[in-house]
Amino acid sequence: MTAARDLQVVLGAGVVYHCVNVGYHLQVEAMPRIQQAVLAAAEAVGARLVVLDTFYPYGETHGALTTEGTPWNATTRKGLMHAELDARYLAAHAEGRLRVVLGRSADFVGPGVLNSTLGGAVFPAALTGQEVPAFGDVDLPHSCTYIGDVAAGLATLGENPDGDGRVWHLPTAPALTTRRILAMVEERVGRPLTFTVVAEPRPFGPFDEVFMAEYAEMFYQHTEAQVVDSSAIEKAYGLAPNPLSATIDVTLAWYGELLAAH
Repeated sequence: MTAARDLQVVLGAGVVYHCVNVGYHLQVEAMPRIQQAVLAAAEAVGARLVVLDTFYPYGETHGALTTEGTPWNATTRKGLMHAELDARYLAAHAEGRLRVVLGRSADFVGPGVLNSTLGGAVFPAALTGQEVPAFGDVDLPHSCTYIGDVAAGLATLGENPDGDGRVWHLPTAPALTTRRILAMVEERVGRPLTFTVVAEPRPFGPFDEVFMAEYAEMFYQHTEAQVVDSSAIEKAYGLAPNPLSATIDVTLAWYGELLAAH
């Protein structure tokens, strides 16, 4: 990543969407440098910046409903890093360097989503009768955000500069327990699922030792309820999250086609 290349990518853009990510074990080192490059490029061409963000800055919420007003109480390395990045984004906006808005998403789910706790480890196994991993306490509600709603939410923020200078929660369906989500998958595949509760961070299936060593500090997300309130963006811009039942339908269909192609 070079300054010249970054500028070339965004030349002529009115809005820049920053959705870049890196391998989990590289985030703490790489993401601040990526932020610096993206901010500089967007500022140089006078573009607005829409950032895809995470809930990591909130830290442990002890199961409380998470709104945009929830305090940032992160204590983990990655949580503190993301909180610092977000503070810098909002400071750049407040200082008048460029216009910035942040859209926060819960765990992704949907077609094309592979590296998620409700992704490539779950749906292929469910479709082929293999062992399905379920992280943490499966009887706690855990919010997931449909990838299509992530895209729609970010596009909406990009089209509405009146929302700049703040954090928004992207449209997220009401939280269900992991057990209920797996039961919905089970109903659709037409066979009982064999699922293994991964009660503590350890390698399992596609989640190898490198990933789980880094994810261990974030595992609290699966040992307390994680319930996201996205009513602000829904009311402000007339958005509605995809029902989780429909999300599971399209996700199973996508994974079915992927497996058939191989």
